[in-house]
Amino acid sequence: MRAVLIKDEKGPAENLYMGEEATPEPKKGEVQVKIKNFGLNRMDIMQREGQYPLPPQASKTIMGVEFAGTVSKMGEGTGKFKEGDEVFGLAFGGAYAEYIVLPENMLLTKPKELSWVQAAALPENWMTAYQALFLEGGMKKGSNVLIHAGASGVGVAAIQLALFTTCGTDDKVKFLEKLGGNSEKLHAFNYRTQSFEEEIKKIDTGVDLIIDFVGRSYFTANLNLLRRDGTIVFLAFLSGPKLEPDTNIAQILYKRLTLKGSTLRSRTAEYQSDLLGRFEQHALGLIREGKMKVEVHEVFPWTKVVEAHKEMEANKNSGKIVLEVTDAE
Repeated sequence: MRAVLIKDEKGPAENLYMGEEATPEPKKGEVQVKIKNFGLNRMDIMQREGQYPLPPQASKTIMGVEFAGTVSKMGEGTGKFKEGDEVFGLAFGGAYAEYIVLPENMLLTKPKELSWVQAAALPENWMTAYQALFLEGGMKKGSNVLIHAGASGVGVAAIQLALFTTCGTDDKVKFLEKLGGNSEKLHAFNYRTQSFEEEIKKIDTGVDLIIDFVGRSYFTANLNLLRRDGTIVFLAFLSGPKLEPDTNIAQILYKRLTLKGSTLRSRTAEYQSDLLGRFEQHALGLIREGKMKVEVHEVFPWTKVVEAHKEMEANKNSGKIVLEVTDAE
């Protein structure tokens, strides 16, 4: 089968190329899916650069953790799906390819209301957002929540459930405000021209939960904003994992704050399956009804995967970047 591979196993975007790999065959409890579209995530860039620790189940040569396609072959002991069923799902890796094999409990039926592109844009972002807000962050009704990197794929999913968000351009502020239906409850701030700490404190006394992708440069402001018994869930460290010298962490003690990190990809198949079930039960219906939106920034043919990676590296996207598996020329 054809697949996107990495020359020399790691390197810049230019090292990505279309190559050949053996077509994976389903084992007991697994199904094979013929992929139509797959999503691009920040972790793919880190993996390409050799900076992402792969879980043991992941493909060592093919990136990609989310996709949409049709069931093409069944392994022994499967019964949830049949050949030809339209599905989308999460994987430990291997989605930058024509075919993928994975446990059937890591798949969901693709709703007819969603396009292939939208279905491929859903799994990683929405599962990560749902996990961070509810399972790790303990978000409750009435909580004040701050989402950093709000125009990212995960951010776009999360802010539809939150109140405050940051991003890097005025255009992205407008995009997020429109996504939130211009609701007075959603407040978006351009961190390049505004102090999100000062702006939030003009509106309320602080926040109860912060979902942070940034790390070092926001750390002190995050602590200042958190109310007593508040929580920060770290999903990435875009500004670096090491704190500034002389950073004062006393508020963690005095406010009884909780700081925790979470990665979805390193979770077990059972955990991810349970998360998919919770998402299907509590959120997918709202997306099908159009009450929550799957925002796609751009769709690239997978032959332009280099351009797609560069688009994300330049932080140009507002929403999800999706690639389409096209026929061989």
